[in-house]
Amino acid sequence: MKKTLRRILALASACALTLSLAACSGSGSGTGSGDDSGNNGGDSGNVSSKDLESMTAQELSVLMGNGINLGNTMEAADQTRPGDYADHDVTYFETLWSQPVTTQEMIHDMKASGLDTIRIPVAWTNTMHYEDGDYTIAPEYLARVKEIVDYAYAEDMFVIVNDHWDGDWWGLYGAKDASKREMAETIYKEMWTQIAEYFKDYDAHLIFEGGNEEIGDRLNDIGNVNIVDGNTLSKDELYAKANEINQTFVDLIRSTGGNNETRFLLIPGYGTDITQTLDSRWHMPTDTVEGKLFLSVHYYTPWSYCGSSGSSTWGTKRNYEEMNTIMKNLSAYTDQGYGIIIGECGVLPTSNGEMKPNWNLWYDNFFANCDLYNYVPVLWNTGDILNKNTHSWIDDSVKDFLLANSYDSQSSFSADEIKANAETVIADGLAAAPETFDTDQKLAGDGTAIAWIMWDSQDWNIVYSVGDTYDPDSKTAGVVATDVEVTGEGTYTIGLDFTGTDAGLSRSTAFSAIGIANAEELFPGYVINIKEILINGEPYKMNGRNYTSSDDGLCTRSNLYNEWVGSIPDDARTAAGGLTGCSPTVIDNQTVGDIETIEITFDYLPGADGISTNDANSKN
Repeated sequence: MKKTLRRILALASACALTLSLAACSGSGSGTGSGDDSGNNGGDSGNVSSKDLESMTAQELSVLMGNGINLGNTMEAADQTRPGDYADHDVTYFETLWSQPVTTQEMIHDMKASGLDTIRIPVAWTNTMHYEDGDYTIAPEYLARVKEIVDYAYAEDMFVIVNDHWDGDWWGLYGAKDASKREMAETIYKEMWTQIAEYFKDYDAHLIFEGGNEEIGDRLNDIGNVNIVDGNTLSKDELYAKANEINQTFVDLIRSTGGNNETRFLLIPGYGTDITQTLDSRWHMPTDTVEGKLFLSVHYYTPWSYCGSSGSSTWGTKRNYEEMNTIMKNLSAYTDQGYGIIIGECGVLPTSNGEMKPNWNLWYDNFFANCDLYNYVPVLWNTGDILNKNTHSWIDDSVKDFLLANSYDSQSSFSADEIKANAETVIADGLAAAPETFDTDQKLAGDGTAIAWIMWDSQDWNIVYSVGDTYDPDSKTAGVVATDVEVTGEGTYTIGLDFTGTDAGLSRSTAFSAIGIANAEELFPGYVINIKEILINGEPYKMNGRNYTSSDDGLCTRSNLYNEWVGSIPDDARTAAGGLTGCSPTVIDNQTVGDIETIEITFDYLPGADGISTNDANSKN
């Protein structure tokens, strides 16, 4: 589906010329100026710059093919920003996170592997001293980003430039101090004004992305040294602020003139999370031109498999159905006429530098979904998948896969043929998938209530079935779980044994909770009352009382350690009705230490009748 438009446009374009390296970087004064000659910004299959500018975002997504990130490079951030930036080499920040200086050859490697788009994350405040009221981006820094953009133009690639994490300055939006909130607004506007002015003559190959994962919950971050009073925004306020920031971005870029008046813009979804972006509280901004907006989301699902070394494999029917459902749901935005770029995605290597088992199944199904719905996948890479020093891939089969699924390799197929092939790949993958890899485990798909312990170790290397959907296959190899069927009121014991893993233990916990699948429907209003926790066989004294709640209205949950819950939720309940002393962190992950085994015994019983949360609080 992505590949046919290129051939049609190539035939229709009478003025297209091929971009040479000299044309791209020779003048240094505005590569890709977007004149009618079509010789700026690459040939894109003999499609001129003028043709690109006349396209919609959905049409351009066809030409963008597949992409890759220049990760941990220009977005490497130093919150201290030592001294005068002029005292440092221009590559000081670029190499701060152990990455090499970017070269033309590195970008060529990406293009030669069938990748037509590169995303360049950038930390622009590295050279700002905004605390002192100076919002100037150092000219040398802008020039270095331009140099890398020009490398990509020389390879006939599309380029995405954003502001990325950037030392967590985004948390200023959630500060109590009004002056800090105003500072956040000024940083954002001054930053994008300078970027837009600097690159305003670049043609449609260059796409601006208004932010990254920060435009969502992370507007409440307090990690930055300049934010000591953050985390003040409610969820509704976070959604409202995210919408406001995205509208500011579009309005500001358009106001700077030049090619920015019609430039393609990439709008970060809420935290770039697909599910939260589909929430009715979030919406795409309005624009003065039609069809020029892309939506940016990320896909690392499940994170325990894609992003950490926790889950050992992927490929059950549940895994396939989850991916297919999420990708289909995302098409609600293509149905509205927007292009979609999945700006980060992929299965990251293990800590041993190897591709994970069944990575090819994940990639096959994911790329097929992208072809089916016309999404642009942009792989995350920090030199662990494509080594920028040795110019080699972690595994030759990864490069072979990308070449086989590249823009050029599918150019001989029609759009209908590519879509039909994608549907076949998706259907065949699902049909061949097993229900489970672990035949000893119970399944909750038939409406059974199963109790288990969700678990992430503090180093994220040990995992067991994290999330509201019970999935005993989502685990680190060697973890032995004691999960039980819940049939109603009674006392139950569940547990995890980590001694069979490579590490032989779990390094404390980064997240943990008791879950009971389907219990909100089967046993509405019931509560989990923890009687005893045994860690390494010894009784553990809880840090507060546990409470019962539900995130999805289906799975009953009681948090053991959840640092992301800032306050007791409105639907929290206990056996007696009161919430005094309740905590989402009944396990203290700073003192609990290494865990070989954990066993939890709890009573499951009806909650207090007729007592609302607010009434109960007033009685305590």
